[in-house]
Amino acid sequence: MLTEFTRDALFTAGWFGLMAMVWFGWAQEAPPRSWRVWLGAGSVVGTLLAVGCGVAVPMNWDSPSALEGRYAWFGVLVAVDVLAAGVGCWVLARRGAARWMAWWVALVVAVHFLPLAWLLEDAGMALVGAGLTVALLVLRPRLRDRPGPTSAVVGVTMGATLLAAGLVAAAVGVPQILG
Repeated sequence: MLTEFTRDALFTAGWFGLMAMVWFGWAQEAPPRSWRVWLGAGSVVGTLLAVGCGVAVPMNWDSPSALEGRYAWFGVLVAVDVLAAGVGCWVLARRGAARWMAWWVALVVAVHFLPLAWLLEDAGMALVGAGLTVALLVLRPRLRDRPGPTSAVVGVTMGATLLAAGLVAAAVGVPQILG
């Protein structure tokens, strides 16, 4: 997000836009009726950000990336995250606590931003990860008293944060390719 690497900023913006759309979509599992239009709007904005920056990434593929020489570590990080999310959801399902799956996956994603910040040399990524981790831990007691899946509240939290961070990344990356 706050990186000097144009390609990384554009990729982050596009990826965060895509993930915002996914989280807003997951939030539509069981939201209050009044949230639906906002969830749809967030999904549309996330999609536009994903497409716009997604097109710009291959056009700037030859520019440097903080991941050069670290792609294997990036792969390990992603594999560990997928495994942690999957195993956690499996355990939750086996225990009859599937309603917590969105919260668990969100926590794995939030924590994953901390080592990712180091790999990408991007302090903004660490701020997003730390902020989301704290927000999810603060939300947990509130979600305990709420019936049904955690996806609506967690999806809005993740979607809004990732969309905002993606727009910041676009504000960093797009001027670099225009200017």
